[in-house]
Amino acid sequence: MLKQSNLMLLMASVTRQLIAWINSAERRLTCVLAGAGATVLLIAAIGLGGLLGHFSPSMGARMAGWVDHTVLLLVGLSIFEISFANLRNGLQNPRFLALAWIMNFVVVPTIGFAVASLFLSGQPLFYTGLIIYFMAPCTDWFLGFTRLAEGDTALGAVLLPINMITQLLLYPLYLYLFANSVTAVAGVTILSTLVNWVFVPFATALTLRLALAYILPAPAFDVLLRWTGIIIPFLICLLIIEVIAANTGIIIQHLSVAGLMLCAIFTFFVIVFIACITVSRAMALPYRQHALLTMTTASRNAPLMLGITAVALPNQPLIYAAIVVGMVVELPHLTVLRHLLLRIRSVASDPSGKDCVEN
Repeated sequence: MLKQSNLMLLMASVTRQLIAWINSAERRLTCVLAGAGATVLLIAAIGLGGLLGHFSPSMGARMAGWVDHTVLLLVGLSIFEISFANLRNGLQNPRFLALAWIMNFVVVPTIGFAVASLFLSGQPLFYTGLIIYFMAPCTDWFLGFTRLAEGDTALGAVLLPINMITQLLLYPLYLYLFANSVTAVAGVTILSTLVNWVFVPFATALTLRLALAYILPAPAFDVLLRWTGIIIPFLICLLIIEVIAANTGIIIQHLSVAGLMLCAIFTFFVIVFIACITVSRAMALPYRQHALLTMTTASRNAPLMLGITAVALPNQPLIYAAIVVGMVVELPHLTVLRHLLLRIRSVASDPSGKDCVEN
């Protein structure tokens, strides 16, 4: 009996120490990520990805196979963190959803067409690749970057299926209008893409959240949610390393046109950013919606477009290369955007630190 009592005391002591260590680690990581630490981590991920891709192409090739899994995990964790109440509130904001749809599927593709025509009209295959890259809004990692910029992730989660369904349906039309190419995307491709990239992570994350909220005590579930929020920035860093390491070789192979493509992509991102600021002010969007609008219009759905284009336009490596260049540039761009948005919030906030409306 004495031994059993001592064992229970020992277990209680170990448990208390473990909880204290977890709480301490949580506080330290939260402080790091709340400051400049997240930006430093993202920049380090960009550099590490480039070094791995250049000095170890075999490692970069292996990492290419990890990207889809990392993206799905990122989407799942981002949705898991969102409460049902916030998700319902997001559905009750048709004004913003309509605004985001118009920006993503009317304004941004028009800007992309103009920029691609200006820089790459003499390079038809690279031009087509950029058009495809510019026209499709992201349906995965934009949610993680929205969270890093302290934007409205619940409202962003509502955009996921809207963006996915719309871009798949409009893909043939955009190619016809902007790239002088007529192609058809099979219904099976559209359905399987929706299931794999939207419905599966959504259903899995929401089911897991419901189950764990029921099984775990409320304090333990709160700790789990907080640690989910801490893990997401590190997962984004892993994704950046994978994408850049996997595609560094493609950039090097097409250096002769890469400079022109980089100028086009940079110009596109600058114009879209200015358009988002203008629209956010005109519509008097609060900061969290402004950040979400900026991230959803700046993030492109390169991995999905690359896969669909390989099926719709086979044996066109130069078109694929243009999409990859855009994807590699995009992640550093989103890192910069996160910093700029938080800077805007800091400048525009009132002395009490509360959000103000972008006017």
